[in-house]
Amino acid sequence: MTFAKKALIFGSLALLGANSAAFAADRLNGSGATFPADIYTKWFAGLAKSGGPKVNYQSVGSGAGRKAFIDETVSFAASDDPISAKDKAKVSRGVVQIPTVGGTIALGYNYPGCNLKITQKQVVSVFMGSIDDWKELGCKPGKITVVHRSDGSGTTAAFTDSLSTFSKEWTLGSAKSVNWKVGVGGKGNEGVSGVVSTTPGTIGYMSQSFVKGAIKAAAVQNKAGQFVLPGFKSGKAALSGITLDRDLAGGNPNPSASGAYPITTLTYLLLYKTGNGAKTDALKQMVNYMLSDKAQAQADDLGFVPLSEGIQAQAKAAVNKISQ
Repeated sequence: MTFAKKALIFGSLALLGANSAAFAADRLNGSGATFPADIYTKWFAGLAKSGGPKVNYQSVGSGAGRKAFIDETVSFAASDDPISAKDKAKVSRGVVQIPTVGGTIALGYNYPGCNLKITQKQVVSVFMGSIDDWKELGCKPGKITVVHRSDGSGTTAAFTDSLSTFSKEWTLGSAKSVNWKVGVGGKGNEGVSGVVSTTPGTIGYMSQSFVKGAIKAAAVQNKAGQFVLPGFKSGKAALSGITLDRDLAGGNPNPSASGAYPITTLTYLLLYKTGNGAKTDALKQMVNYMLSDKAQAQADDLGFVPLSEGIQAQAKAAVNKISQ
């Protein structure tokens, strides 16, 4: 083989290797929260269409996403509840936590003929099992079947956090998983909404974006005494009073603002502070796209609440902490 041919072959192999490395750097794998799945799907499709990195996101629940992040089997994770100090200590590469969007957790129910308005105390009684007939909620008689998450869930953490402030009857604590006294389980927001949509007499908690078809959202009494439906305006009122801590975590499980929906939460991305290598630029591009005004403006149409200007600015600044 001539020198020229060898040079051509080695040059082609080098080019192929460089292209493969670039291809790998342009592919990101993430997993976690089901709560923001609808808007993340929209955003990642828009990002790819604009020439940005391709993102493969698996909505497997905040708990599973957190484990994958700790095990370093993903490029990033998503969680509806902020990472705990205990879990953060397990990540040797450091953690950059960034809020991406807000959302309301609806009490979705399937009971034809019922226009449900429910007090905070009644919410707790239903999910504790002490109210088990629809007539006790002002609807026609019938058995109430509670539907809850069966997996570790940031949605559950936010929901039970609110229930802990609603009534002393709630004794199950606030966590991604609790020992439910009543009801049936569904995996992910998809699982809970799937059971509710196909089973009359059921009620469950889910991202507002999953309220569709046979599912209706209950008007929940807020701290100001108003019965409020989940939505853009009520979610925005709830999120307006949130102040983030140094890890960019924040919440208000029972906001006092007029018109605020009482079960509203932020959702977060978890990224590695170091060790991102060739994927660093792609990760930054992904997060910056999600935090852009264009992306945030799409939140309302999908049942979410855009970040306030203050939280958005803090989130954008945190992107610079993502390094190689």
